[in-house]
Parts: sequence; C-alpha cells; structure tokens
Amino acid sequence: MTVTLSDVAARARVSPATVSRVLNGNYPVAASTRERVLKAVEELDYVLNGPASSLAAATSDLVGVLVNDIADPFFGIMASAAQSAIGEGASGRAGGEKLAVVCNTGGSPERELTYLTLLQRQRAAAVILMGGSLEDPAHLAATAAKLSRMAEAGTRVVLCGRPPVPGDAHTAALVFDNRAGGRRLTRHLLGLGHTRIGYVAGPADRTTTRHRLEGHREALAAAGVAEGPTVHGLYDRASGHAAVAELLARDPGLTAIVAANDTVALGVCAALRERGLSIPGDLSVAGFDDLPFSVDAVPALTTVRLPLHDSGVRAGRLAMGTEEAPAGGTEPVPGELVVRDSTAAPRG
Repeated sequence: MTVTLSDVAARARVSPATVSRVLNGNYPVAASTRERVLKAVEELDYVLNGPASSLAAATSDLVGVLVNDIADPFFGIMASAAQSAIGEGASGRAGGEKLAVVCNTGGSPERELTYLTLLQRQRAAAVILMGGSLEDPAHLAATAAKLSRMAEAGTRVVLCGRPPVPGDAHTAALVFDNRAGGRRLTRHLLGLGHTRIGYVAGPADRTTTRHRLEGHREALAAAGVAEGPTVHGLYDRASGHAAVAELLARDPGLTAIVAANDTVALGVCAALRERGLSIPGDLSVAGFDDLPFSVDAVPALTTVRLPLHDSGVRAGRLAMGTEEAPAGGTEPVPGELVVRDSTAAPRG
C-alpha cells in the first residue's frame, strides 16, 4: 500500500502541513519536530510522488556523494574526483550538469541512513557511498534494503572503497584490497628484520580497520612471528599520538609501528620525536593510503598507495552510466607498497 503524507503526519504526531514544511524546507520548524518527521519518513519509507511534487521534479538531476569526513584528504580526494567526473558531459533535464552534493555523515550510521532517505525522497539520479562501512548487522540490513529500493526506482548506486552490502545485488562496488595492502606493508617490515611490531588500528567496528589488521596478522602468522600490541582509535593524528605511550608500555622493545593510515602515522611520529626517539633509527613507522603530505613528511613515510583520485573518477562515471559496471558488480582495487625513509632495518 502506498504511504501518504497523512500517514507520515500520523506517525510523527503532527499535521500534514508540518510534514510538508519539513520536507520542502521552506518554513522554520522546531528541531525536535523535524527529527520526529524525518524518523517517521524513514520508518514508513515515504517517497514524494514525483508528478505531484515540484521539489522532486526540480531535484531529479541530484547526485549524492556520502563520505565520513570531507576534511579528511582520503575522502576529499575521492569526492572531488567524483564530482569532476559527474560533470564530464553529464547533462541534466534542462541540459545542464548534474548537481553533485557531498553529504558528510561524521561516521554516524544514523546520519548515513538519513541522507539516503533524503536522497531517495528527492529521487536522486545516483548515490556514491565512499569509504568503509560500519560492521553492524542491523545497519547493514537497513542499508541494503534502502539501496535496493533506490536502485529499483532508477537510482544508480555506487560503492567506492567499500565492500558490497550483503544481500544487495544492485550496486557497483570498487573495493580497496586493504587486506593485501596490510600484508605487503608487514612483509616489508619483516623483510627488514623487524619481529616486534606494534599496530595502531582504526575504530574496531569498521570494515577498513578489520581488513587492514587482518592483512597485518596474516603476514605475521605466515612468517611465524608473534603479534605485537594493538591499540584502536580514530583515524586521526591525535589517536596516533596517544597510542604510542600504550604501545611502548606494553612492549618497550618495539622496533616498528604500523599505523591505520598516514594521518595516524604522523601522530605516531610526533609522539616518538617528543620522547627523543629517531625515525627510523630507533623505530620504523609505516602508514596507509599515501595521502599527499606523506612524501613531504620528515622522514618521508613508507605507506600503501591507494588510487584515490582514479577511484573517485571511476565512481563518478559509474554513477553517470558513462562507464560499464564491473563484471559481477564488484571490482577489486589493489594498493601499491611505497617504500620511503621512515622504515629501515632495526638497530643491533
């Protein structure tokens, strides 16, 4: 049965006029009321009727790009590249370009679903979800259902740097091979002679964190080397800086530290220098992603290079239908080990 505006109003305990004001954004509404209405929209999976809604007709050229943190270069590079690709001759209904809107979720699963609902309601031409996903069964199921409904309604769905959503066969997914990258990085350190390696991981509930850490552990196990201490934190400099004290307290004999990404690695390097330790003389440090500042760090950072710009371009073209989707819907994206001055053989 089709869900109506009145159904949403009844669920949110407001008038149909209030629902209309929230959805059209043309009249001030209390924040608590707005949240109630949007929650009802989500629960009922309400979608505006295109012929009856000037809003839906006006925004049919919309493309949503969902990122965790646009201030993080990892997401900024991909989002910028995708936006450029979306504008490559992609004509809208009136002959102009598609409108790419970046939605910053802050890593919140609730915000991710809210943005998807808003894009669904406005009949977005395409959505691109960037970066790893939250490993929560309820959220994954809700996301899969939402994306399936959007795809069935004609919205192209593209995942960039993100594993396919279980149960959803409608998406095109560009999947970073984080496990292989983690293995390569740790094998490099083992090859230099390191056997006491600490690890600063990202949030424990993220796919990217798990896959990179699994690759690290696989390399250690294959070499018969015991796993060193691991500390989880955010993907930021502060987490890397704070983790050093705990890692060295748990194993003062560490000779190398692998960081969840390059930004975390910068925090690790700063904390080591503050302790009077040299890099790589006293400890080697490695990152992941090969963000633009990595080559200019002192010392330059050993890392795994992911083709962030090229992946963003590919995602934008897939969203526009100007490139063919990968066979089977999923395309693995390998990383490349980049060895620089922050890693060397351990002393003694």
